[in-house]
Amino acid sequence: MTTRIAIFASGSGSNAENIVRYFNEHPIICVSLIVSNRQDAFVLQRAKQLGIPSVVHPKADWLSGEPVLRTLREHQIDFIVLAGFLLRVPECLLITYPYRIINIHPALLPKYGGKGMYGSRVHEAVVAAHETESGITIHYVNERYDEGIIIRQERCPVTPADTPDDVAERVHALEYRYFPSTIEDVIASCDALSFAP
Repeated sequence: MTTRIAIFASGSGSNAENIVRYFNEHPIICVSLIVSNRQDAFVLQRAKQLGIPSVVHPKADWLSGEPVLRTLREHQIDFIVLAGFLLRVPECLLITYPYRIINIHPALLPKYGGKGMYGSRVHEAVVAAHETESGITIHYVNERYDEGIIIRQERCPVTPADTPDDVAERVHALEYRYFPSTIEDVIASCDALSFAP
């Protein structure tokens, strides 16, 4: 059996594309669906180019989460990956997919996390605080933004001369390098194949 992943994304989708390509010829894991909350998200164009089905659920659908859950069941999704997704994951999804929803955050949590801390805002905060390092945190998703159990962290240096764009470039490199393989490891460890939502 194949483990079927849904990627949730709100923006450009560069991480989503990297994940799709990583699993493109994987024997037992595939990206089967891309879900966005924004009709204008570029990730939908990437999905089309990659031949991956995509669905848009507007913000109202995420209040209860039931319309989203129906879509996931229709596509027989086993595992959820958040890759630049900005809304809170509703409780019904957390209950249906325990320890099968993971997120990546562009900083070393618990620093620079929480609602409103995403993308360039995070890197600007890191530089403003004169941090000497930043990185990525891959974690399970729970009911609070960026507070789920940490699975993996990887670090990169931040120098006094760095701009937020400099930090972003290093952090993105870590995301592309480590996120797909970590997804693979988590799926192997949680036995997602036996899970039927």
